Amino acid sequence: MNLAELLQAQARERPAAPAIIERGGTLTFAGLEHAAGQAAALLHADGVRAGDGVLVFQPMSGELYVILSALFRLGAVAVFLDPGMGRRHIEGCCAMYPPKAIIASWRAQLLIWSSPALRRIPRRYVCGRFFPGAVSLRRARRLSPLAHVTATSDATPALVTFTSGSTGTPKAALRTHGFLAVQHRVLARHLSLQAGEIDLATLPIFVLANLASGVTSLIPDADLRRPGAVDAVPVLAQVRRHRATRTAASPAFLERLVDHAERHGVSGLGGLRRVYTGGAPVFPALLRRLQEQAPDAVIEVVYGSTEAEPIAHGRWRSGECTGATSGPGRGLLAGRPVPEIGLRILPNRWGEPIGPFLEKEFDRVSLPHGAAGEIVVSGAHVLPGYLHGRGDEETKFDVDGRRWHRTGDAGYIDDEGRLWLLGRAGARIVDGKGEIYPFPVELAALEQPGVRRAALVSHRGRRVLVVEPSGIGTLHATELKKALAWSALDQVRGVPRIPLDKRHNAKVDYPALRSMLEKDPG
Repeated sequence: MNLAELLQAQARERPAAPAIIERGGTLTFAGLEHAAGQAAALLHADGVRAGDGVLVFQPMSGELYVILSALFRLGAVAVFLDPGMGRRHIEGCCAMYPPKAIIASWRAQLLIWSSPALRRIPRRYVCGRFFPGAVSLRRARRLSPLAHVTATSDATPALVTFTSGSTGTPKAALRTHGFLAVQHRVLARHLSLQAGEIDLATLPIFVLANLASGVTSLIPDADLRRPGAVDAVPVLAQVRRHRATRTAASPAFLERLVDHAERHGVSGLGGLRRVYTGGAPVFPALLRRLQEQAPDAVIEVVYGSTEAEPIAHGRWRSGECTGATSGPGRGLLAGRPVPEIGLRILPNRWGEPIGPFLEKEFDRVSLPHGAAGEIVVSGAHVLPGYLHGRGDEETKFDVDGRRWHRTGDAGYIDDEGRLWLLGRAGARIVDGKGEIYPFPVELAALEQPGVRRAALVSHRGRRVLVVEPSGIGTLHATELKKALAWSALDQVRGVPRIPLDKRHNAKVDYPALRSMLEKDPG
């Protein structure tokens, strides 16, 4: 099935219902279908064909999903990369999957002049007003919609995204129509997507699931590239005005909304009935604050990754995901693995290739409940490999011909079948004192007064807990070290700010933190 057919089905069933609401207006399901058909007609007339890669530089918006639906209809492949990673990243991505066309906002068109790879792309389209050398998509409004939908198989490519490549060459994640259809079904089931609901949508792949399920996506009036710096005022106003009933968002985004609501005593989240959060560590303190702001909402933590979404989820305060951190070494509770996924814990050999295995051998090396190690997963909605196999050696292995993915995370399964996260597999510290993972120590530190963020690293052979003060109360390093005596810390060190990843604004950037410590050993 072509994904465009799922979107067409919603246009037939609920043509007048809003599909996307944003600052610029509302797009109904029928309106989305009509505009996508017109855009497909323009692109097809200009020579875009099935299998062509089309690079898309357009922020999350109604126009983005018109473009995606048009490309799916043609059997073309939508290609996404992060231009903020710089020219070298752009050149590397375009070399791996050379685009035949580029569709970009007016501002993004300016990137073309600074990149030889982008200038070599033969067809160029601009969203909105005229730009020299580019065809405006507004021309499509004069055309009759292209009714034909290109037949695709489960193996037909639909979407390509690239990793940051911060630790080397970028990897290309290629999702097929079959993969995205399966992922939609899994997300619809575990996120309880119900037609007619209004979702404050912050994650692009979840909007596709919304559109295929008849859920209205409310696009936040915010720069979603920096979720930890969004202005909460217009977003909360949107939630109230449009009576949003649910949201799926990163913890950094939700923390901004909660911070504003608490500081100014304003409402905004009280009408939400479901809140899903993930994509970065979700700490119990945020979940407690969220529940106070949305007292009638079911709040769930979702654990997943680019290659496998979702892996596990759990309901806050239900026994599935209580967020309990009592006792040394427990980690962060992610909930129960979804039944559609196979999940095992293997001895931590991160950085070394593993497998292939026979089934019996795999069973033998898999760790029992309670034992910590690498989290590996398999299933129909788990990406089987990267484009050209680049990156497969480090992250994939086979068990009797079945492909498994190494998440890069460490954790364990408890006796109740729940998954606990311990941090990145590569962040494990092994020294003369034994083995320790960062999450248990960081979580315990966050329960102490005066701590906003915490990060455990090994620095020059010593266990160092780096702490960012909360600004509320006083940070007492000696008392903190004593409270965490079980972790055998060598030093507790306060810093003004712990560096975070650019994408989520919620994950500790451990390489940047280590570099900071090297420059100023303290």
